[in-house]
Amino acid sequence: MKSNPVLPACALALAGLPLAAAAGSVGAERGAYLARIMDCAGCHMPMGPDGAPDAAAGLSGGTFGFEVPGFGIVWPPNLTPDETGLGSWSDAEIAAALTTGVRPDGRELAPVMPWRGYAGMEPDDLGALIAFLRAQPPVPGQVPPPAASGEDAAAPYFTVAMPQ
Repeated sequence: MKSNPVLPACALALAGLPLAAAAGSVGAERGAYLARIMDCAGCHMPMGPDGAPDAAAGLSGGTFGFEVPGFGIVWPPNLTPDETGLGSWSDAEIAAALTTGVRPDGRELAPVMPWRGYAGMEPDDLGALIAFLRAQPPVPGQVPPPAASGEDAAAPYFTVAMPQ
């Protein structure tokens, strides 16, 4: 994978955002609203055997992955503050992933993650969303690692059709 030369500059710029200011309950409430309208649970909340979202599991990682042509198969990761999720990520790293599509390890987020739509978030809203994620109970939730298209998948997945 190619390294992204813009990431260090973005991370430095994002480090100065007023993320801590939104950490209070008002920020987390606003973040809960944003997570709801952004439908984070639509991908990042596991589903029970009946196909219904498992609210008790929070945003601990999606049950179904997505195969994106030319990208491979990915499963929505754990967004709780558990070590299997965002527990070791800094606020600036979460902000960078949400607004640049690049994880702290340099891996690109899958194209099905609408980070381009989140890139223009106001700093206060971005901080509120991060405050909400930090306020969630840590729930262990390891998802399978990405797989190349055509490989045996470790879990169920949908194939995303791309326009020609």
